[in-house]
Order: sequence, then structure tokens, then C-alpha cells
Amino acid sequence: MMDQPKKQPTMMDVARLAGVSTMTVSRALKPNTSVGEKTRQKIQDAAEQLGYVLNSNAASFASHKTGFVAVTIPSINNANFAETLTGLSEGLNNTGLQILLGYTNYSKQEEERLIEQFLQRRPEAIVVTGGSHTDRCRKLLENSGVPVIEMWDQPKSPIDESIGFSNADAAALMVDHFVEQGYERIGFIGGDASRDTRGLDRRRGFVARLEALGLESHRLVSAGSPPVTIREGMDSLVKMLDTWPDTQAVMCVSDLSAFGAISYCIRNGIRVPDDIAIAGFGAYDISEVSNPTITTVDVSAQAIGLAVAQQVSNRLSVQQGNPVKIAAPTILARESTQKSVQ
Repeated sequence: MMDQPKKQPTMMDVARLAGVSTMTVSRALKPNTSVGEKTRQKIQDAAEQLGYVLNSNAASFASHKTGFVAVTIPSINNANFAETLTGLSEGLNNTGLQILLGYTNYSKQEEERLIEQFLQRRPEAIVVTGGSHTDRCRKLLENSGVPVIEMWDQPKSPIDESIGFSNADAAALMVDHFVEQGYERIGFIGGDASRDTRGLDRRRGFVARLEALGLESHRLVSAGSPPVTIREGMDSLVKMLDTWPDTQAVMCVSDLSAFGAISYCIRNGIRVPDDIAIAGFGAYDISEVSNPTITTVDVSAQAIGLAVAQQVSNRLSVQQGNPVKIAAPTILARESTQKSVQ
């Protein structure tokens, strides 16, 4: 039987810690309060320590059954996250639950703000993208009192549950594919360290696998803030070839950036893959219709959403099912890396 989520801290808990009455806590946490600054600060410190969030809908939802699942994603124009949301929506279709969506734009601070707002409306479960959060956001999630699922990642210390994969291991698969095709001087485009933690994990996995194989691992070009665009893919390949003109193969952090890199090659008479092999990540539709078609990592984005929906349903039901697992990422080997394919 799965561990139950922690009991959510109450106003009484805050009052006890701050040494005041629950009525004073209620007044202090509301806008335009008449409670003195010193007392209000003491109450806010207690609430912060406990991870307590004022329930703005308590009068309306006495049963605490709001009927929605809070979900955060980093991008609304990323095909992978759109597919995940499709799977999540389809999976919840017959449960009576609705999705309340928050868009973080790859910002941990924005995720924290959204989680605090969501908690004021008492969701029945919370789904966040990735396993990296601010300390305060993590505390809020740990003390939410509802199931929390971190998707698209395998955090070392999950808050509650995670449904995802290792981005580092997925990138290592692509390195192995390149080596099997006979490439040794291999570069990577993307993986911004400050915001895109999944892209950074891909780059780390890429570097680690090259080093384990005794190959050069320094051919790295950042492509700007996420999500990386087609244009940034083009510009990054130019930087790669200007710096290391003997590069034989390049892995891009996404299929969009890979399409941009291939577009640059086509415009400048560079043959793909005969002159340089290029691969992406995510199995976007564009990778299948590109000319040449793009070798990519398929992470089954829609299946992640379906699995998350199933696990939310399991956790909220009386009879909980076993933890839901997803298929491991796989390489879709296509024309952009295989010289034997015409």
C-alpha cells in the first residue's frame, strides 16, 4: 500500500505555533488586515514554516472536493507537452476531474507562485513538470495534503511520486547510436543551465556517455533560453562548425532545433548525413516529415500524460492500484544519421 500524503497543516496549527488564536490567524492572513505588523509577521512566519496556504474557497467547498487537478507545464507551444496534456486530458475524461493549467515559462519562481495560488483553491491532486523546484515550492508541495506527481523526470528525491524518464540516459542512447554509425567527433546543441533542467540533463548525459567511451566531449553550443527555436538551431550549428569544422555528428536538444540545423545545411550545400549527421529529441511530427527525416529520441509524450491520469485516478480511489510505469525512451533511427539510407 502506497504511503498516504502528509496531513495538510491547518489554521489551528499556525495559531498554535504563533501563540495566537485561530481568529487572529484568519484576520492576519487576509488583505487589508487590522492585525498589527509584529503579530502579522509572526503569523506569516509560522505559516511559512508549516507550508500553510489560506483556503480562499473554504466557504464554497466545505467538503474539500473541488473536482480539479492542478497541472504545471513549462511551455504551451512545445509539441511534447501538448501531447502529454492530451494524454492527461483523455485519461481524466471519465473521472469527473478537470485540469487547471499553469504555465511556468521554465521559471521555478513562477512555478512557486502558481502552486501557492492553486493550493488556495484546494486541488485534489497536483501534477508538476520536472523534479527541480525552489525550496519553498517543494515545502508547499510536501505539505499540500494531496497526491503530488512529478512528470517528465526521475528526481533522486521525489516529493511523492514521479512518472517520467532519465533525460541523461535518453541522451546517452543517442551517443551510442552515433558511435554505432561510425561517428566519433560528436557535438551537442542546447541545454541551457539556468532554466531548462531537462535539456541540461540531456547535455550532461551526452557528455558523460562520450567520456565513458573515451571520446571528446567538449563540442557544446548553448542555444539560448528554452524553448529552443528553429532559428536558434540554425545559428547554433553555424557556431558549432565555425568552432569545430571537423564535427561529424550533432545531437540537438529538440527536434525543432535539429530541423533548424538541417535547414542551414540544405541552404549551404552541406549534405546530411554524408557531411554531417544531425539528430533531435522528442519525436515531433516535424521529424518524420523533414527531408531528410530526423533521427530522434521518442519519449512517448502522450503515454506520460495517460500514465499520470491513471495514477491520479488510482490515488484518489478507495482501492489504489499499483504504481503506473511508462515505456523507456527509444531511438527512432532515420535518414539524418544513417549513411546507408537514401
